[in-house]
Amino acid sequence: MTFPDELHYTKDHEWVRVEGDTATIGITDFAQSELGDIVYVEVETVGDAVGKDDVFGTVEAVKTVSELFMPVSGTVTEMNSALDTSPELVNDDPYGEGWLIKMTLDNADDVEDLLSASDYADMVGQ
Repeated sequence: MTFPDELHYTKDHEWVRVEGDTATIGITDFAQSELGDIVYVEVETVGDAVGKDDVFGTVEAVKTVSELFMPVSGTVTEMNSALDTSPELVNDDPYGEGWLIKMTLDNADDVEDLLSASDYADMVGQ
């Protein structure tokens, strides 16, 4: 199981990659392995301002549906359209092709409250 050092992590198993004032968000390798085969991703917040810890979508696996929680505040600008036809990308490449959304950050300092890769790995027992 991998947790790239350049990412920031939440206790709810989302990751954040910050580039300027844009953040890309997905779920961690740990989360996708716990969920199992992902069959559907729903994000209905594109274009919306979403607050930190608010629900921005859901991930449906064979046995469960999990809510996705916003790790930082901002406006959702894009959903990964490849997931419409290939939701399994979240399982296959959670930190690359399986990203979920892109957003514009309200406050870049919000990421300072998130977990480092080593802190996240400790939290999940890896």
